[in-house]
Amino acid sequence: MDDAESAARDARTFQVADHGVDVSPVPPAVPPHAAYAAEPSAESAGHADGSGRRQPDGSVTATDAAAGAETKSNDRFTFRDFLLWCGVPVLIVLLIRILLVGFYEIPSRSMMDTVVPGDRVVASKLTPKVFDLKRGDVVVFKDPNNWLSEEQSGGFGGGYLIKRLIGLPGDVVECKGAGQPVTINGVAINESSYIRPGVEPSAFPFSVTVTEGHIFVMGDNRANSADSRYHQDDADRGLVPISDVVGVGFVRYWPLDRISLIDSHHEVFDAVPEGTASGE
Repeated sequence: MDDAESAARDARTFQVADHGVDVSPVPPAVPPHAAYAAEPSAESAGHADGSGRRQPDGSVTATDAAAGAETKSNDRFTFRDFLLWCGVPVLIVLLIRILLVGFYEIPSRSMMDTVVPGDRVVASKLTPKVFDLKRGDVVVFKDPNNWLSEEQSGGFGGGYLIKRLIGLPGDVVECKGAGQPVTINGVAINESSYIRPGVEPSAFPFSVTVTEGHIFVMGDNRANSADSRYHQDDADRGLVPISDVVGVGFVRYWPLDRISLIDSHHEVFDAVPEGTASGE
């Protein structure tokens, strides 16, 4: 006789003995494994409306009822949840907009064909606040001395202009006129990679020494750009205070068919030595 049959026989014996002298019929024998399966587990004792567990008498404990109420409470979308899922992303976008990047629309033709009227440009505000300006950067700056009155098609994004940085503090920027290249500290630069095709580097001669805290800027469309060459009689002698630079343009984002990075062409200036002129 195997162990299972022996266990069943013993269980039946105990069942009859427990029944004693009760006149009711002895319940039918139940295999041991079935008896265990019939007993309710702690987890399956039952829940009252999903809020707690039933006791053997069908009641629900206060602890389990409270746990169920807390679960229902956690399912509600609270104001705190709103701040977390909506307020935080908006705050991040605002911080990026205020501290890291600026968005500008181009209304003039002074920087064609790098940027044209109707283009919208993203500028990094990290330069010059964090990173140093470099020759070739396409800089966005506040109108230093009423330049906008001479720009075609009005101002740039509400009091701002956009030009290419040609000279840094200490540089001597010169050109001998039509047909001649621009030179920086005596070194001629080849600007064909960004100047508008068919336009001279400068139709007239000029020589400017860039003073401390300023930069010399020119438009890529030199024939239609009222840049540093044209304002040598203003308060800053045609130079732009670095403190007025709000960023460096790095991408066109509109219109869709014009989306692309803005090339600073730093390689054009690789052979230019550091400027040492005081400009005083």
